[in-house]
Amino acid sequence: MIPRSEVTLRAALPEDAPTIAEIWHLGWRDGHLGHVSQELIEARHEDSFRTRAAQRVNATTLAVVKGQIAGFVMVVDNEVEQVYVSALYRGKGVADMLMADAERRIKDAGYSSAWLAVVAGNARARKFYERRGWSDGGLFEYAAAGDYGPIPVPSHRYVKDF
Repeated sequence: MIPRSEVTLRAALPEDAPTIAEIWHLGWRDGHLGHVSQELIEARHEDSFRTRAAQRVNATTLAVVKGQIAGFVMVVDNEVEQVYVSALYRGKGVADMLMADAERRIKDAGYSSAWLAVVAGNARARKFYERRGWSDGGLFEYAAAGDYGPIPVPSHRYVKDF
């Protein structure tokens, strides 16, 4: 575990987008390959993460350890849209800090609950959310943005009430 005092949470800046995209791309592949359609895999090429990271900078909070971006969380309304931690920092408490920040931001915005989608086959992520007090609200099809319109992704909708 990394001591909390060594992790700084801060708002992302436009110049952080390339690093966010790299962490996101690698983490996405870890959690999704083998669990999503070929159509979605093809839509999630490296450039797509660069574009999406740049577009979502204003919704992104970073975890920084010794000057290095260790992970990030994106919050849109009451959805924890993305949370990824660099492989170097996984299992060290960084994701917990990012999720606590996301939950606080959603609660402070006046929402009484939060939600997120996790691909059905990503057992590691599902265990993490459950450990943090999130409940599996059941299966649904998440409409992931694709090159030619939404791509349905079998997912679990996790919820947390405040």
